[in-house]
Amino acid sequence: MKTLKTSLLLSIIFFAHASFTKLPGKDDFYIVVSKSNYTMNIYDAENAFVVSYPVTFGNSDQSDKMYEGDRRTPEGTFHIAAKRVHPKWNRFMAIDYPNAESYRKFNQRKANGEIPANAKIGGSIGIHGTWPREDFAVDEHQNWTEGCVSTKNDYVQEIYSQLPVGTRVEIIP
Repeated sequence: MKTLKTSLLLSIIFFAHASFTKLPGKDDFYIVVSKSNYTMNIYDAENAFVVSYPVTFGNSDQSDKMYEGDRRTPEGTFHIAAKRVHPKWNRFMAIDYPNAESYRKFNQRKANGEIPANAKIGGSIGIHGTWPREDFAVDEHQNWTEGCVSTKNDYVQEIYSQLPVGTRVEIIP
């Protein structure tokens, strides 16, 4: 029942801010993921708070992604690059990691000797659901991904249905 109420409220909020002649565009809303608060907040184009969802990440080390395989979630400004139904994680919204800023940080860290010389930057980072019947991982802040942002399956379906490719995603410490 709570999910139905949340879905209804989210739909009302989204459509109250959007024209009745079109679905929300890529610049109508944006996402802010706070790693320290385990939250994903959605704001409208006027910076008004819309809704918040609980999330989990990869490694419990909340620092910025350094290289492929570290299971850390990258920090920075990204965009939803693609969306697809996923057989394991319900829905998957890929973000455009690595982007130019990600490469700049990666190359600087390599030059400073902070990461191995043979390290790769990685990719395939996104926002997705949980394994079937494992939404409890979100409630318990169990970081389990390879660096992605994970939320409950009902929540990722709501976001997936409302936010288009191109939507800005800010991931902060």
